[in-house]
Amino acid sequence: MQSFEEFVAGAGPGIRRLAYLLCGDVHRAEDLAQTALAKFYHHWSRVGAMEHPTAYVNRVLVREATSWRRRKASTELVTDDLTTWDARAPLPDPADAVAEADAMWQLLAALPPKQRAVLVLRYYQDMSDAQIAETVGCSPSTVRSNAARAFATLREAAGDQPKEVAHDR
Repeated sequence: MQSFEEFVAGAGPGIRRLAYLLCGDVHRAEDLAQTALAKFYHHWSRVGAMEHPTAYVNRVLVREATSWRRRKASTELVTDDLTTWDARAPLPDPADAVAEADAMWQLLAALPPKQRAVLVLRYYQDMSDAQIAETVGCSPSTVRSNAARAFATLREAAGDQPKEVAHDR
């Protein structure tokens, strides 16, 4: 069995990336990863002997991320206060790709935590519905409904019109 320090050295960057994708902020991701690893550390003697301890820490991380927004401390509102910005300096035009990526991050950040977690686990961690259900602590049908709701919200926010589908029955 590897030591906790060896585990964190190997899996730490992936844990921090997942935390960032779940919350969308570098500083909050660091806090989230540290909180999850602290909880993970208390159970290391049992969990370290598991075949896939990363799956356990991912589960703790997702639970922390989805419950984190409910905490009173997370009611901070980030604003674009540019009062210290020099208005005389010309601003460069951002590339279209950067603007689109930023718009997508904003849309993802607006999703409820469980819906965002489902999309991140599906498309970043490449997990199946059953694996996501186990990680998030719900049924596979709940995973699919959260994904469907998330996509509907993203389509609506992006201005895409829902398409009618004809069913042959």
